[in-house]
This record gives sequence, structure tokens and C-alpha cells, in this order.
Amino acid sequence: MGQGGSLHGNVYPLNARRRGAATSQGPQGAAAVSGGRTKQPPLRLTRRGRFVFFGVPLILLAAFILSFSGFLNAPAKAADSADQLSVTPTVSVTVQPGESLWAIAGSVAPERDPRDVVADIVELNNLDAARVMPGQQLFVPSK
Repeated sequence: MGQGGSLHGNVYPLNARRRGAATSQGPQGAAAVSGGRTKQPPLRLTRRGRFVFFGVPLILLAAFILSFSGFLNAPAKAADSADQLSVTPTVSVTVQPGESLWAIAGSVAPERDPRDVVADIVELNNLDAARVMPGQQLFVPSK
């Protein structure tokens, strides 16, 4: 079996302290004990243990950062009350055959950049694309 009748190497039976001496196993026991303390083997984590120890906190940290970044990137609100809203002056225009938003923007506001006017027209009319059909009614910013 081994010295001292131990089947488990450096593992002592549960009632070893009750007997009085924890180092009664001869040279093997003396190597395992130094200064009254038992020498513990280094901690080894299994694959599951490493995941729990490192992975779970990292996942929780990532979830916290992503949820917090949603607060920082929240869309700005238009106004606190209806009194603070401003009305955009608009004119209703009927699209003629062969006419594009670029041409309408150039004729309505020649002093402004046509790209800005086209973006305003798309936003005012909730258009999905910059295509218009002849006969379509559009709201165009007047200034």
C-alpha cells in the first residue's frame, strides 16, 4: 500500500487530527508538511471552470457595456413641449413628367445647395427613395 497505510498519497483521513499527529506518516508525510501547514497542490481549472471564471464575467461585462452604450447613443428628442416646435414653411408642388427631385430643388431654392433641399423634401414627404412619379404631390420647403 504505501507508508503509514495511506491509500491516497498526501491526502489524510478525516479523523487524523483526532488522533493527535498529522505528520505520523514518516518521510512522505514530512515532505508534505512544512511548518505545521500542509503543502497544497497548485490550483488547476478544468475547461468548464475556466469558462465560469473568465467567460461569464466577460459576457456580463460586455452586456453591461452594450446596454450602457444604448443610453449614450439614444436619439435626441425634438422638443420638450409643443410650444418649442417650429413649423417649416412649405409649398405644395405637383411633379411634372420628366422632373426629378434635383430639378424641383433647384427651381424652389436656387440659393441653397440642391443636396440639402432634396434631403429636406425626402424628409418632409417620408420618401423611401429619391424617385418621384409624375402627378405626385410633394411638400417642398419654401425657404
